[in-house]
Amino acid sequence: MRLRLFALVALLTAMLSGCGYNQIQINDEGVNAAWSEVLNQYKRRADLVPNLVATVQGYAAHEKEVLTRVTEARASIGGINATPELINDEAAFAKFQQAQAEMSSALARLLVVAENYPQLKADANFRDLQAQLEGTENRVTVARNRYIESVRVYNISVRTFPNNLTAMVLGWKPKANFTVDNEKAIAEPPTVKFDSK
Repeated sequence: MRLRLFALVALLTAMLSGCGYNQIQINDEGVNAAWSEVLNQYKRRADLVPNLVATVQGYAAHEKEVLTRVTEARASIGGINATPELINDEAAFAKFQQAQAEMSSALARLLVVAENYPQLKADANFRDLQAQLEGTENRVTVARNRYIESVRVYNISVRTFPNNLTAMVLGWKPKANFTVDNEKAIAEPPTVKFDSK
């Protein structure tokens, strides 16, 4: 009887040690930490926007539509409750990505407007804000890349054997990752023309 009990305990211990539970937990925490860094960089960008808009307003008051779009994009981002649970809800995650894409687009238009105002480009405050914003965009890219890698590692851990059995029993599913809106459009090389026609 003791031999059977010992054999059963040994078998259960062996099964649990290879179930992947701890690795899935480690990978899930990695995803959450990477996501927090993405949110941190998006927050930094959102905090810089009012200063950038205020600086541009002084020079380009008649560019109200562009400035309004930037302000609206920032407000739509502020209206999304960015919690760690967001990455587990595909619809909320897609809405968050769309709001961030709108912010990127609005900021790009704002910087194009700034190019039309040489005195604005020469303003030290604007140059500093623009440099900070460019640095933040780079940080967002790095944070997103780290998040993408963390999700890849997590998704592999919940989809491969024997971890997938543990994940299935406990209800863990692969997480959504960042995507682009129109993959075909960005796959096309840009056309550059130097003629004046």
